[in-house]
Amino acid sequence: MHLAFTFLLEVSSIASKNKDLFINEQIRAKEVMIIGPNGEQLGVKPIKDALTLASYAGFDLVLINPKGTPPVCKIMDYNRYKYDQKKKQKENMKRQREANLEMKEYRLSVSIDVHDFNTRVNNATKYLQKGHKVKVSVRFKGREMAHTHLGKDVLLRFADATKEVSTIEMQPKLDGRFMTMMLAPIKEK
Repeated sequence: MHLAFTFLLEVSSIASKNKDLFINEQIRAKEVMIIGPNGEQLGVKPIKDALTLASYAGFDLVLINPKGTPPVCKIMDYNRYKYDQKKKQKENMKRQREANLEMKEYRLSVSIDVHDFNTRVNNATKYLQKGHKVKVSVRFKGREMAHTHLGKDVLLRFADATKEVSTIEMQPKLDGRFMTMMLAPIKEK
């Protein structure tokens, strides 16, 4: 009895390392608590009866909790279960990537030259097409603080130049000597 229990613990530790569950003939317990395909409890049965029930249902017998007394098994389609787990994992990774999108900042001045402006617009457009956000800021120097409307005009001109690939996420806002605006890529449907 003690030897069988230690074997079961060793086998369960191997399964947890692989993150795979034991199915069908891999289960070494003598008796198991069975949960049906719809979540109903079918009681404690010998492993041979449990395997027979699973094969009649056309599913696999999967060891869910090897540390329970008796171990808990569920009758389910194991391949479908693994597929759903991979799908959830991919969805979580996708959400995580969306949350970690990079942001690039472009600094402009009130008296920016046309060529410099166009270069920054082209670079920002490429960055927005990759799906990243862009922060555009204008720094006011000295007497330019009296004419913040000129900085706002530059920012709105920048947004207008990138309107095919972006939307304004945050309108131009003055914060100290900087006026900033956020642009987000247009979501494709």
